[in-house]
Amino acid sequence: MRCGESMRGSQPLRRQAEEQSLRARALIDKGVGRAPAHCVPAPSATCKPGGVRVNMKRIAFVAAGLVFSGTVLAASLPGPVVNAAWLADNLKDVQVVAIQSDPSAFTAEPVWRTDAKTGARSLVEANGHLPGARLVNAKQIRTDRKIGDLTVKYMVPERAVFEQLMQKAGLQADRPIVLVPLGQDGAELDDAARLYWQLKYFGEDRVAILDGGLAGWLVDGREINTTPPDATPGNWKAGPERAELIADSNEVASSKAQLIDARALPQYHGLSKRDYVYAYGHIPGAHALPPEVRLSTDGGVARFLPAESYRTILGQSGIDPAAPAITYCNSGHLAAGAWFVMSEVVGNRQVKLYDGSLHEWTLEKRPMEGIARR
Repeated sequence: MRCGESMRGSQPLRRQAEEQSLRARALIDKGVGRAPAHCVPAPSATCKPGGVRVNMKRIAFVAAGLVFSGTVLAASLPGPVVNAAWLADNLKDVQVVAIQSDPSAFTAEPVWRTDAKTGARSLVEANGHLPGARLVNAKQIRTDRKIGDLTVKYMVPERAVFEQLMQKAGLQADRPIVLVPLGQDGAELDDAARLYWQLKYFGEDRVAILDGGLAGWLVDGREINTTPPDATPGNWKAGPERAELIADSNEVASSKAQLIDARALPQYHGLSKRDYVYAYGHIPGAHALPPEVRLSTDGGVARFLPAESYRTILGQSGIDPAAPAITYCNSGHLAAGAWFVMSEVVGNRQVKLYDGSLHEWTLEKRPMEGIARR
């Protein structure tokens, strides 16, 4: 983060800087102390007790570095999920990224309904964006990949391609990222979880999701804009792929890890399926963790649950919250939501996402189980 930007940051960050300054000064005072009478230091130096000479200019420079470095003044994300109050306080010190599958929503006005009797307003359609937000189209962050002789859809792009996508959207390399979905249903939270997973897969750790997304921000009465997205490119860089976050078909077939099916229960049981999945049911032995148990919805706003609630739900679903797991769905979208819950909110770092999911699994004609179909 640039020094000028940091000093224009929010009150909480300025207080953080002042506290760091006081701690740095205390360390200097403690380490240097008063110069003994027998020590006559040079103008730029003082003496520690015992006559040890210390360069005060250098110490002051280091202390200033502690205070003004990006490490201290950069917004420190409180966790993988941030609330609207925190983001409002730190808006100038993070980069806000709207993740939307319909880019027209970025410049549209929100739609509200007013109760004729009470006059109370309720949110019908979350549109617009937070001030200064960049836009990422959720439909453009995945791509077709060749796996053997098969073409598998909806996969994570190659490193260079994803980096180019993020730079085109304007992401910068010097600020934490807060992803803002529309936030009215679980699929929109999963849009953010999918981009979060891809950013993590390519080495980005300074990323979080706004709980409740744009919908929660609007319901709180906070400011939004409807201006077109800024076309200025960014300089974000993708790092090496993190193999510990992704699973392929062979690993799913041979692994002893828990398999987590993130789809709706009718699909899990084989009552219905998507057209790009070529068999009914679920991967043998998989546990169901459907979308409706991964969030709460109130007043048209979808929010994450506390970690302890997720641990309870996982346990009641026959899933060990602390054991290795692989999440999947139809294409890797809903699976990202389950991965986010287990890995980031609950804190189980032994969770992988099966990127090809059932689209790839059934293309390869691997086994499925479910109810008998006539």
